[in-house]
Amino acid sequence: MSAAALNVREFEALAYKTLDPVYYDYIAGGSRDEITVRANEEAFTRLSLLPRVLRGSKQRDLSVTLFGARSSMPVLISPTAFHRLVCAEGEVATARAAARADTVMIASMASTVAVGEVAAAARAAAPPDREPTLWFQLYLQPDLDDTEALIGRAAAAGCRALVVTVDSPVLGANERNQRNHFHDLPPGLACENLRNLRGDEPGDVRQIAMSPELSWDHIDWLREHTDLPILLKGVLHPEDARIAVGHGVDGLLLSNHGGRQLDTVPATIDLLPEFAAAVDGSVPVLLDGGIRRGTDVVKALALGAAAVGVGRPIVWGLAAAGEEGATRVLELLREELDHTVALCGARDLADLTPDLVRPAAGSGSRR
Repeated sequence: MSAAALNVREFEALAYKTLDPVYYDYIAGGSRDEITVRANEEAFTRLSLLPRVLRGSKQRDLSVTLFGARSSMPVLISPTAFHRLVCAEGEVATARAAARADTVMIASMASTVAVGEVAAAARAAAPPDREPTLWFQLYLQPDLDDTEALIGRAAAAGCRALVVTVDSPVLGANERNQRNHFHDLPPGLACENLRNLRGDEPGDVRQIAMSPELSWDHIDWLREHTDLPILLKGVLHPEDARIAVGHGVDGLLLSNHGGRQLDTVPATIDLLPEFAAAVDGSVPVLLDGGIRRGTDVVKALALGAAAVGVGRPIVWGLAAAGEEGATRVLELLREELDHTVALCGARDLADLTPDLVRPAAGSGSRR
């Protein structure tokens, strides 16, 4: 089935035919009027690429090194919850796809497979000479002892970085879920990273708790309790980016949660130039939100991102064809990225500079 898809968007159409409509809406939907959901993709269409010529190379180097680990390409798997809603193997299939593509998977705290099992699947699927790279997405819990236990689990599984989501002091309001009365996982599925967390009865699974009181003090606490690199996910304001660097974070993932939290916030690609300027190269800036084509990846890299993440496309691939579908999504993005880099006259990612990007005709000035 995955061979029938010629691009990432076609996987969504395949997933739509396969999934329970309630689960499709959960994945596709966003907050309130879903303005930001649409804006993330539409913003890329307001940017044009202005290629250079006669600077070609027989082969392009697409690899990137992040926090001491090499990825074969700057396209990572962003954290998304509940993969077993769409595929029986769930996050195990995702981990195998990431390992086969030799790229980074950011394992969600809200995974339906425990992070240790996810890591084991990645190691089993990786080539003998490669150690797969797994990061762990974390919601800081109001009980910091619970947070410390989660950090310990991630470290024990071999995760190489913590990606801390900071845009969710409360949950976004998803009207599709309200209309569908989808509030809980079906029987047999749970947030497995919260099972038997800390002195619980065997088999007990805690609920993820949001932290309305979340502050920079919590980031300082986290820095004191782990040696792993810390990335903050969900910082949007350039001033917060500067503050984050001052608190010793190792990287930033410019993300609006796929439009699932505060509606009407800007598309991440629209924020990227000012955001990257605020950080001024002091830490890597990654971006997710709306990446559907290799041209999108090139635009983000040219405007200052060290790498990009994809979330929903991976889930569409899983829904359409399991591990094979997720792998094919990554292959398509790699092929399109390499093709676009070649057509832009670039030999490697360092050649992707801001002068290659222009506002599209009729879009007006963006920066």
